[in-house]
Amino acid sequence: MTRTLGLIGIALAFGASTAHARACKDIEFPDHVQVDSSNLTLNGLGLRKATLFQVSVYVAALYVAKPSNNPTAIITSSTPVELTLHFVRNVSVGELRNAWTEGFSRNSGGEVPAIKDRISQLNGWMKDVKTGQRLTFIRRPGAGIQVDVNGTVKGAIEGDDFASAFLSIWLGAKPPNPELKSGLLGGACG
Repeated sequence: MTRTLGLIGIALAFGASTAHARACKDIEFPDHVQVDSSNLTLNGLGLRKATLFQVSVYVAALYVAKPSNNPTAIITSSTPVELTLHFVRNVSVGELRNAWTEGFSRNSGGEVPAIKDRISQLNGWMKDVKTGQRLTFIRRPGAGIQVDVNGTVKGAIEGDDFASAFLSIWLGAKPPNPELKSGLLGGACG
């Protein structure tokens, strides 16, 4: 009887741990995160692939107040959003800066002149990212985007217009790769 209870306990513990996290490329993310007083739910996981060879760059996790597969609803919501990028390869600061510039241009073309200085601020906070490191971005409505580089908060970039343009990099009409956007909106990661 004791052994049976022990096995049930192990099974329950194992089941509980798998119920509270999801993974992509063996990178685990919790089902929920807390941002200020808001409990955010994992909306989806997406894999960023680059180059003709489809090299994996990072796994992205998108947390929202209310799960949705509608990118416009997420971009324009008046609730906090957290986007975490977990890098699965080394990326230079130059590659990051080029990716931001391209992402803003592809998805927020007409808005870029109005947010140009804030894009420069974001680029100034970037550094080389090593495998296993994370960039975390938290949209706080009315306050903009908080930028965290591998556990160090760099500050916040003001403006809901910037926050919307930033989230559009992944959720806009021209994401870095379509599978990344699909995964963030609840589809398969990969």
